[in-house]
Amino acid sequence: MQLTTVRIEKPEPVNFILGQSHFIKTVEDLHEAMVGTVPGIKFGLAFCESSGDALVRTSGTDQEMVALAVKNALAVGAGHSFFVFLGEGFYPVNVLNAVKAVPEVCRIFCATANPVEVLVAETEQGRGVIGVIDGVKPRGVEDDAAVRRRKELLRAIGYKL
Repeated sequence: MQLTTVRIEKPEPVNFILGQSHFIKTVEDLHEAMVGTVPGIKFGLAFCESSGDALVRTSGTDQEMVALAVKNALAVGAGHSFFVFLGEGFYPVNVLNAVKAVPEVCRIFCATANPVEVLVAETEQGRGVIGVIDGVKPRGVEDDAAVRRRKELLRAIGYKL
Protein backbone atom coordinates (compact mmCIF):
# COMPACT_ATOMS: atom_id res chain seq x y z
CA MET A 1 0.00 0.00 0.00
CA GLN A 2 1.18 3.48 -0.85
CA LEU A 3 0.10 6.61 1.02
CA THR A 4 0.06 10.00 -0.69
CA THR A 5 -1.43 13.43 -0.22
CA VAL A 6 -3.30 15.33 -2.90
CA ARG A 7 -3.72 19.08 -2.50
CA ILE A 8 -7.16 20.33 -3.54
CA GLU A 9 -6.81 23.01 -6.20
CA LYS A 10 -9.31 25.85 -5.99
CA PRO A 11 -9.57 29.63 -5.72
CA GLU A 12 -9.30 30.82 -2.10
CA PRO A 13 -12.92 31.91 -1.55
CA VAL A 14 -14.47 28.77 -3.08
CA ASN A 15 -16.04 26.27 -0.69
CA PHE A 16 -16.28 22.58 -1.44
CA ILE A 17 -17.59 19.35 0.03
CA LEU A 18 -15.70 16.06 -0.21
CA GLY A 19 -17.64 12.92 0.56
CA GLN A 20 -18.03 9.24 -0.13
CA SER A 21 -21.05 7.52 -1.61
CA HIS A 22 -21.90 4.11 -2.99
CA PHE A 23 -24.03 4.26 -6.13
CA ILE A 24 -24.09 5.89 -9.59
CA LYS A 25 -27.50 7.38 -8.68
CA THR A 26 -25.57 9.74 -6.36
CA VAL A 27 -24.94 12.23 -9.16
CA GLU A 28 -28.60 12.92 -9.88
CA ASP A 29 -29.65 12.75 -6.23
CA LEU A 30 -26.96 15.21 -5.10
CA HIS A 31 -27.89 17.56 -7.95
CA GLU A 32 -31.55 17.46 -6.91
CA ALA A 33 -30.60 18.04 -3.25
CA MET A 34 -28.51 21.08 -4.13
CA VAL A 35 -31.05 22.84 -6.37
CA GLY A 36 -33.94 21.88 -4.11
CA THR A 37 -32.27 23.39 -1.06
CA VAL A 38 -30.89 26.68 -2.42
CA PRO A 39 -32.71 28.09 -5.46
CA GLY A 40 -30.27 29.53 -7.98
CA ILE A 41 -27.24 27.81 -6.43
CA LYS A 42 -24.06 27.70 -8.52
CA PHE A 43 -22.16 24.43 -8.11
CA GLY A 44 -20.26 21.69 -9.85
CA LEU A 45 -20.26 18.00 -8.93
CA ALA A 46 -17.93 15.15 -9.83
CA PHE A 47 -18.38 11.54 -8.67
CA CYS A 48 -15.71 8.86 -9.12
CA GLU A 49 -17.54 5.75 -10.26
CA SER A 50 -15.95 2.68 -8.65
CA SER A 51 -16.93 -0.16 -10.99
CA GLY A 52 -18.24 -0.78 -14.49
CA ASP A 53 -16.97 1.98 -16.77
CA ALA A 54 -15.18 3.65 -13.78
CA LEU A 55 -15.83 7.13 -15.13
CA VAL A 56 -15.95 10.48 -13.40
CA ARG A 57 -19.66 11.34 -13.55
CA THR A 58 -20.60 15.04 -13.50
CA SER A 59 -23.43 17.48 -13.00
CA GLY A 60 -23.96 21.04 -11.87
CA THR A 61 -25.26 24.49 -12.66
CA ASP A 62 -21.93 26.24 -13.25
CA GLN A 63 -19.44 24.92 -15.81
CA GLU A 64 -16.44 26.50 -14.07
CA MET A 65 -17.36 24.70 -10.82
CA VAL A 66 -17.97 21.43 -12.72
CA ALA A 67 -14.49 21.71 -14.29
CA LEU A 68 -12.96 22.35 -10.85
CA ALA A 69 -14.77 19.32 -9.39
CA VAL A 70 -13.58 17.12 -12.27
CA LYS A 71 -9.97 18.32 -11.99
CA ASN A 72 -9.86 17.46 -8.28
CA ALA A 73 -11.78 14.18 -8.65
CA LEU A 74 -9.24 13.00 -11.23
CA ALA A 75 -6.33 14.07 -9.02
CA VAL A 76 -7.67 12.18 -5.98
CA GLY A 77 -9.04 9.29 -8.05
CA ALA A 78 -10.64 7.45 -5.14
CA GLY A 79 -13.58 5.16 -5.86
CA HIS A 80 -16.98 6.47 -4.83
CA SER A 81 -15.61 9.83 -3.72
CA PHE A 82 -17.59 12.92 -4.70
CA PHE A 83 -16.65 16.57 -4.92
CA VAL A 84 -19.12 19.45 -4.81
CA PHE A 85 -17.61 22.88 -5.53
CA LEU A 86 -19.80 25.87 -4.67
CA GLY A 87 -19.78 29.14 -6.59
CA GLU A 88 -18.72 32.26 -4.70
CA GLY A 89 -21.36 33.39 -2.22
CA PHE A 90 -22.68 29.85 -1.61
CA TYR A 91 -21.74 27.96 1.55
CA PRO A 92 -21.77 24.34 2.74
CA VAL A 93 -23.78 25.25 5.85
CA ASN A 94 -26.77 25.90 3.56
CA VAL A 95 -26.67 22.51 1.79
CA LEU A 96 -24.79 20.11 4.05
CA ASN A 97 -27.82 18.59 5.77
CA ALA A 98 -29.47 18.00 2.39
CA VAL A 99 -26.26 16.39 1.07
CA LYS A 100 -25.97 14.15 4.14
CA ALA A 101 -29.63 13.14 3.75
CA VAL A 102 -29.05 11.70 0.27
CA PRO A 103 -29.46 7.93 0.86
CA GLU A 104 -26.30 7.00 -1.07
CA VAL A 105 -24.02 9.32 0.94
CA CYS A 106 -21.88 7.31 3.38
CA ARG A 107 -19.72 10.08 4.85
CA ILE A 108 -18.51 13.63 4.54
CA PHE A 109 -14.76 14.17 4.87
CA CYS A 110 -14.88 17.97 4.85
CA ALA A 111 -16.93 21.02 3.89
CA THR A 112 -14.67 24.07 3.76
CA ALA A 113 -13.02 26.95 1.93
CA ASN A 114 -9.71 26.21 3.69
CA PRO A 115 -6.67 24.79 1.94
CA VAL A 116 -7.11 20.99 2.00
CA GLU A 117 -4.86 18.01 1.50
CA VAL A 118 -6.54 14.65 0.95
CA LEU A 119 -4.80 11.59 2.43
CA VAL A 120 -5.06 8.82 -0.17
CA ALA A 121 -4.18 5.13 0.14
CA GLU A 122 -3.48 3.17 -3.03
CA THR A 123 -3.38 -0.60 -3.41
CA GLU A 124 -3.38 -2.90 -6.43
CA GLN A 125 -7.18 -2.66 -6.43
CA GLY A 126 -7.53 1.11 -6.41
CA ARG A 127 -7.50 4.26 -4.31
CA GLY A 128 -9.38 5.35 -1.19
CA VAL A 129 -9.61 8.49 0.90
CA ILE A 130 -8.29 7.97 4.43
CA GLY A 131 -9.00 11.50 5.64
CA VAL A 132 -8.21 15.16 5.08
CA ILE A 133 -5.99 17.90 6.42
CA ASP A 134 -8.40 20.86 6.60
CA GLY A 135 -6.67 24.19 7.11
CA VAL A 136 -3.88 24.87 9.59
CA LYS A 137 -3.26 23.83 13.19
CA PRO A 138 -4.47 26.13 16.02
CA ARG A 139 -2.22 29.06 16.93
CA GLY A 140 -3.68 29.58 20.40
CA VAL A 141 -6.95 30.01 22.30
CA GLU A 142 -9.35 32.89 21.68
CA ASP A 143 -9.46 35.75 24.16
CA ASP A 144 -12.40 38.08 24.85
CA ALA A 145 -11.59 40.25 21.83
CA ALA A 146 -11.50 37.19 19.55
CA VAL A 147 -14.86 36.02 20.95
CA ARG A 148 -16.36 39.44 20.12
CA ARG A 149 -14.92 39.33 16.55
CA ARG A 150 -16.32 35.81 16.02
CA LYS A 151 -19.79 36.83 17.19
CA GLU A 152 -19.71 40.03 15.13
CA LEU A 153 -18.69 38.09 12.03
CA LEU A 154 -21.55 35.58 12.41
CA ARG A 155 -24.04 38.41 12.74
CA ALA A 156 -22.53 40.41 9.87
CA ILE A 157 -22.90 37.49 7.45
CA GLY A 158 -26.43 36.71 8.65
CA TYR A 159 -25.94 33.41 10.49
CA LYS A 160 -26.86 34.70 13.95
CA LEU A 161 -29.21 37.43 15.14
